[in-house]
Amino acid sequence: MAHDHAHAGHSHDKSHDHSHDHGHSHAHGHHHHGDSKNENRIGIAALLTGGFMGVELAGGLVAGSLALIADAGHMLSDFGSLALAWIGFRMARRPANSRRTFGFRRFPVLAAFVNGLTLFAIVVWIIAEAIGRLANPHPIEPNLMLWVAAAGLAVNIVAFAVLHGADRDNLNVRGALLHVAGDLLGSIAAIVGAIVIMYTGWLQVDPILSVLVSLIILRSAWSLTFESAHILLEGAPHNLDLDKVTHDLEHIEGVVDIHHAHLWSLDGRRSMMTMHARIKDTAAGPAVVARIKALLHDRYAIDHATIEIEGDDCADADCA
Repeated sequence: MAHDHAHAGHSHDKSHDHSHDHGHSHAHGHHHHGDSKNENRIGIAALLTGGFMGVELAGGLVAGSLALIADAGHMLSDFGSLALAWIGFRMARRPANSRRTFGFRRFPVLAAFVNGLTLFAIVVWIIAEAIGRLANPHPIEPNLMLWVAAAGLAVNIVAFAVLHGADRDNLNVRGALLHVAGDLLGSIAAIVGAIVIMYTGWLQVDPILSVLVSLIILRSAWSLTFESAHILLEGAPHNLDLDKVTHDLEHIEGVVDIHHAHLWSLDGRRSMMTMHARIKDTAAGPAVVARIKALLHDRYAIDHATIEIEGDDCADADCA
């Protein structure tokens, strides 16, 4: 029984047809341009965050404010995560090779996962420290706390504005925005705490506000970690339904059925698919492959698909 092997528009007589689509240089051009913009903005945000982090930590220690110290610790995490994200963009540009056939395009997703785990660790530390301070309040200098928090707020507003202009579909940009948003809330909480202490002397407001901010950070950490883990585990993209995609493919002229189908995302933006396609006439393999690729590209924006063409029986023992 004759089968076709179609690769980027070329066909050869083989026992099965494996088709790989590499015709997406135009889309890659847009990705590289967007990644360069994202990289520059994350680099600027990292410099702003890292530059003020030491000032806030020193101010928190001198003023005795947990809210400031927690925010400085969060800024330290921000600086590390932003630096990691920046490195991730540079790593993603490295070319593929025989050992890493997709290059380092998934490295930014791994960086986003680490960012999420870091946020969890910071939340645990803030809550543990706040519990201790609720039982044994520490003396706080509200005037210094207010000035340092106000300066931190200004820096975080600038950093947030810089990142807000980047591509928010990118996981690392979203992770960076979550980090900086957490810093913004931390600075606001410290300002409120300083004002309350200044006028009432109620020291417990400092750890209470720190816990409230940490709970907001916790929600963001869960979202970022869950989504990046989903990509790393090669789960189907949230905007694509595998059953619907295969159903549409099975209505293409010449296709009998689609099975052994897998759908995943390489980096959170670029979706990929592999499948076995049983067709009526294996001699028409290249034409059927072209129709499958066209539907995937036009309807679902999937620009990389690997298709194994079959005539009667599936070659694999576990076809499903």
